[in-house]
Amino acid sequence: MNKINVVILGATGTVGQRFIQLLDHHPYFEIAAVAASEKSAGKKYKDAVAWKLDTPIPRSIQDMVIQNCKPAMDARIAFSGLDSSVAGEIEMAFAKNGYAVVSNSKNYRMEPDVPLIYPEVNADHLALIDVQKKNRGFRNGFIVTNSNCSIMSFLPVIHVLDKNFGVEKMTVVTMQAVSGAGYPGVASLDILGNIVPYIGGEEEEKIRTEPLKILGKFENERIRYSGIQISPSVNRVPVMDGHLASVSVKLKKTTDIEEMKTFLKNFRGVPQELKLPHAPQRPIIVHDAIDRPQPRLDIHLDKGMAVSVGRIRPCEVLDYKFTCLVHNTIRGAAGAAILNAELLYAKKML
Repeated sequence: MNKINVVILGATGTVGQRFIQLLDHHPYFEIAAVAASEKSAGKKYKDAVAWKLDTPIPRSIQDMVIQNCKPAMDARIAFSGLDSSVAGEIEMAFAKNGYAVVSNSKNYRMEPDVPLIYPEVNADHLALIDVQKKNRGFRNGFIVTNSNCSIMSFLPVIHVLDKNFGVEKMTVVTMQAVSGAGYPGVASLDILGNIVPYIGGEEEEKIRTEPLKILGKFENERIRYSGIQISPSVNRVPVMDGHLASVSVKLKKTTDIEEMKTFLKNFRGVPQELKLPHAPQRPIIVHDAIDRPQPRLDIHLDKGMAVSVGRIRPCEVLDYKFTCLVHNTIRGAAGAAILNAELLYAKKML
């Protein structure tokens, strides 16, 4: 089959490196170009990047010359791992010039006509693409986004509980890995042997608002947001990869732990029905061991694309509490964007 050409924007960054790793030998997509800042443009990729992953740079990419982030490349999809400080203008330029922009950046997530997609939960929100094209005068281009990485640790779990029992309110305390801060990220003297109880970039605001859009309903060319109340607190912890979240929920209907586990274990979505390449066979893995999930043991389950949940137990203040885990740069970032693109491909929207 003829593969679709793609360009990686922000190719030298943490998320850009994951894009390159995960797209190597992809059945649908072929990396035709890599782009980054003017500082890196004109250099061979291997000479410009501080490669931090545990697999080598793919041979097909090593000598590829980095280009400027301008929409002048032979590609249909632009995967964006750009920093939010520059992503807005660049992503819009690519969309205006006919590219399907599949973004990991925060800039357009909460725009009313931009889909914020977690494919197992709200694949129907892709209908916003037609609204976006009409609103912005795009012919072939558009922007689709995935959420903040820490949200993905608990989002499908909350979706299942809300769908079956109704979720009224929740608290979430995150323990987020240092890779989420990019490279060089958090200084070693700040994080080693320490926990930093704050993450910039409006992290708590993203956790409070983005799930409400994803869990909302598409009606009359807009999203009617979910009414769940979310109270978040965030922490940076000395873990390389893996965002952990301790969650407590207040439910609208009575249930018990075994019934909750059954619904969580049986949950499947559109990516599983379509057998998309990056779709986990089990979107949610339920752990029965009292001390799981753990980043060191569980982030790579099902290609790093599954969410883990464990320690499901009664809550003394709300109804139930549990611990969730996601691989923040795979399911939480590059892998999520690739799954979104696979969904677009399967839906013949490219």
